[in-house]
Amino acid sequence: MYHSSTQWRYWTFCGEEELARCRADANRKFRCKAVTRGKVQQNDPILLEPHEELAICKYYEKRLLDFCAVFKPAMPRSVVGTACMYFKRFYLNNSVMEYHPRIIMLTCAFLACKVDEFNVSSAQFVGNLRESPLGQEKALEQILEYELLLIQQLNFHLIVHNPYRPFEGFLIDLKTRYPILENPEVLRKTADDFLNRVALTDAYLLFTPSQIALTAILSSGSRAGINMESYLSESLMLKENKTSLAKLLDGMKCMKNLIKKYELPRPEEVAALKQKLEKCHSLELSLNTNLKKRKGYEDDAYVAKRSKMDEEEWTDDDLVD
Repeated sequence: MYHSSTQWRYWTFCGEEELARCRADANRKFRCKAVTRGKVQQNDPILLEPHEELAICKYYEKRLLDFCAVFKPAMPRSVVGTACMYFKRFYLNNSVMEYHPRIIMLTCAFLACKVDEFNVSSAQFVGNLRESPLGQEKALEQILEYELLLIQQLNFHLIVHNPYRPFEGFLIDLKTRYPILENPEVLRKTADDFLNRVALTDAYLLFTPSQIALTAILSSGSRAGINMESYLSESLMLKENKTSLAKLLDGMKCMKNLIKKYELPRPEEVAALKQKLEKCHSLELSLNTNLKKRKGYEDDAYVAKRSKMDEEEWTDDDLVD
């Protein structure tokens, strides 16, 4: 089923270099459009470089995970995984300078709830924002404005295959066909940690869900001092298929390297980049005229809190409790 999916055909890439090219192209296209419209010069320092956009995306993807982690009612892992995949896919072909990641991340979570049939009302969803009822209503209005844009930019490919179902399948397989391991459940906690960490990387765009799930299992076994080579060679029948085994092991090594080298941007770096990002949106570099609002949660008259006569600016701290 996975190998006939849109995820496999359109959203699984050959390597990190291809992903870097996609992001660089998105940055370049936005720069060209902004210059053509006379907004800025080609090398204007206000514009973010591709590596700066990636750092901003890392920051907001972590905020997305934080938002989902404290969501009430508790959000299933499959919904969280789908939301993260939407976010990754969107910013492969779009610039944060055009679409603010603060609103896109919430729209990704909102759409994922629908697609994965996590039954929460729109009022429940925005109720997880630390905002006044009026602010929540305005936030929902903006999320709904961006929802169709998100769907279009995903090319209407909304079904996401996450590694959580194959992960459970491997645990069941270990329990039934691998008696050498007395209690496969001992692998769960460390494997879950692996899945949480790998979700922050680009692994979901590079490997199949079953590869990610199996790597989580074997990584957990390795950390527990359990040799599971016989599971690969005998239970999964890879002993005679050395090509597939070598490819699988290479993929596992690559995933572990992705986790090892992954770093969230430093707080001071984030602060500086967010200042640049807000300047981009304050100058209305966004070129999308189909949406009423362009700047994410930055239009004070639209979604900001109001305290008596004073107006407070919406910040990232309003996203989670």
